[in-house]
Amino acid sequence: MTYSKFIPIPLFIATQATIMMIIEPMFGFVSWISFQAWAMYFLAGCTPKMGVKTLLGYFGGAIISIGIMEGAALLGSMGLVNGTNLYLAVFIIVIFVISAEYIPWFDFVASWFVGAGVFFGLMNLDSFPEGASVWAMYGQSLVKLMWSCIFGLVFGAGTVVFRTWYEQQVNTQAPDKDHPAVAAE
Repeated sequence: MTYSKFIPIPLFIATQATIMMIIEPMFGFVSWISFQAWAMYFLAGCTPKMGVKTLLGYFGGAIISIGIMEGAALLGSMGLVNGTNLYLAVFIIVIFVISAEYIPWFDFVASWFVGAGVFFGLMNLDSFPEGASVWAMYGQSLVKLMWSCIFGLVFGAGTVVFRTWYEQQVNTQAPDKDHPAVAAE
């Protein structure tokens, strides 16, 4: 495929990215999380099934983040030296995360780690109402994480639908002798 035939693909994706940025304030999602989820859709293999697994992994990541924070607090209240409580909570929770490889639909473990990282980021970066309980903060971050993830996955699926359709249109035309893969044949 010549570059002139290829350029509609990056133009379409750039348009999608711009639209995402424009609609972010209207729909209340967080674009940096959506961009990560969009990338995770591609890392997961670009299928709807793996998109669902990514979404479930983001949810699982949020839940394990809460488990780590609550577990560390519980262990700290039991007298463990500050720091040790967090390390032990992480150790215990990660056993469960890696074991998710044996649970259908929850076995895309990479998305658990990305979801957990994003959740921790939200907990540190987000603004919460004065006097909000920790559980209200968890809830606000969870909703924002999942809503943003859904947008990213939808945009990722849209990219795949467009690119698949477009490449089929281009491939029904004569082979492109200028493309390196065709020239090597």
